[in-house]
Amino acid sequence: MDITIHQTFLPQDDPEAALAFYRDALGFEVRNDVGFNGLRWITVGPADQPGMSIVLYPPSGNPGVSEDERRTIAEMMAKGTYASIILATKDLDGVFEKLQATDAEVVQEPTAQPYGIRDCAFRDPAGNMVRISEVA
Repeated sequence: MDITIHQTFLPQDDPEAALAFYRDALGFEVRNDVGFNGLRWITVGPADQPGMSIVLYPPSGNPGVSEDERRTIAEMMAKGTYASIILATKDLDGVFEKLQATDAEVVQEPTAQPYGIRDCAFRDPAGNMVRISEVA
C-alpha cells in the first residue's frame, strides 16, 4: 500500500491568532483561506511538503454538532484537551527559541523523555497541544 497523510484538522476559534501562530511563528505557508457564513477554514503546511496540510477549522461550522456539543468542545479547547498534533524538526532548540519569543504558551521546554525522544510542547491560540519532537 502507498498511503500518506494528506490533511489533518485542528480547531481554531480565532483565525487571525491561528495565522499568527502557524504562519508567522512556525513559518507554514497558507495554502487556502476560505470564508463561509462568517467563519474561516485556513489550510497551512510546510513549504517543502506540499502534500501535507493542516486545516484550521471553526468547530462551530459543523452543522451536525449540537449546541451542547459545541459548548463541550469550547470547554475542552479552553483546557487544551480537545486536539493535538506532533511536529518534528532537526533544530528543536532553534524552533523552541523562535516560538518562545512569540505569544505562544510554553507547556514544556525541550526535554529528553524517558521513552527515547527529545521534545517540547506549546499550546496554540485555540488551546491545541502542539508537541515538537527532535529528529536526526
